[in-house]
Order: sequence, then structure tokens, then C-alpha cells
Amino acid sequence: MKRRLALLALCAPLLLAACASPDVKDYAGEKPVLDLSKYFNGKVDAWGMFTDRSGHVVKRFTVVVDGRWSGDTGTLDEDFTYSDGTKQRRVWTLQRGADGRWTGRAGDVVGEAAGESRGNALHWNYTLALPVDGRVIDVQMDDWMYLMSDDVLLNKTTMSKFGFRLGEVTLAFNRRH
Repeated sequence: MKRRLALLALCAPLLLAACASPDVKDYAGEKPVLDLSKYFNGKVDAWGMFTDRSGHVVKRFTVVVDGRWSGDTGTLDEDFTYSDGTKQRRVWTLQRGADGRWTGRAGDVVGEAAGESRGNALHWNYTLALPVDGRVIDVQMDDWMYLMSDDVLLNKTTMSKFGFRLGEVTLAFNRRH
């Protein structure tokens, strides 16, 4: 029994490390460097989908983002059109902080989004007030963005509630010229 406990004690840190999520600092050397104020300055088009926890596509949508900046403060005006014809608008106010830190607010974001960018990646977390079947539930958003080229940005967000994964949002952004 003592040997099993000793073996478990030795293996536990390895098992925990295997379950750890990526750290944005892992992308510090990746290029091109993501600067939100440059990428989201002007019009950007996006195509996305929400998949449930089994991977089934539940909703598809397009987004037109109109970004404007004044110093370290930016406004991203997002117009969503869903495959069922419904529309939604979200307006973000973003603030660049020190050392790659970012904060953001929007009307349907509970509190403040907080994140960090390094290299070609941005990772941030926030709580979204999501309308579902006539009521609003707060879901946690674990949001990753990766700049693939000067014009293409990929976004993957995991949605969860009480620590349980609800699904994912996947987006591909393309800057207009």
C-alpha cells in the first residue's frame, strides 16, 4: 500500500501537468505579432459556428466588425447575422494595459474581460450573459485568438457553466483592404 501511495505521489504532478492548459507566454516568439489595435482597425469580416459538447454544429453566423481606436482605447462594433436570419449587435470597448494585458467591456459581458497577448496569440476570459430559451444564463468564455497572417485571425472559445464544457465557438476573421 505504501508503494502505491508513493507511486501515486510521484505520478500526480505529471498527470496534473498533462491536464494543464496552454499559457499565452508559450506563443511569445510566434509571428506575425498580434496587435489588436492594428488588426481590428477598420472593417473585418468573420465566419463562425457554435458546436455543442458533442461537436454538433448548432448555429452558424457571420460577423462584420468595425474597429476604431483612440490611443490605447478601442471600440469594436460587431454585427452578427445568424443562419436562422436573426441578428445581434455587440459593442466592445477594449483597453490596452501594460505588458500585453487587455481588458474589455460589452453590454452582454458580466463585469470585465481580462486577458493577455504574446506573439501571435491573445488569451482572455470573461462571463457572457447568454439568452437561452427566454431566460439569460451566465457562461464562462475561455477565448483564444491566433494571428495566422496579416489578414487572417482564427478564434476558438470554449464555453462552460459551473466548470462543465457546454461547447465551442470557432471563428475565422479576414481584414478588408
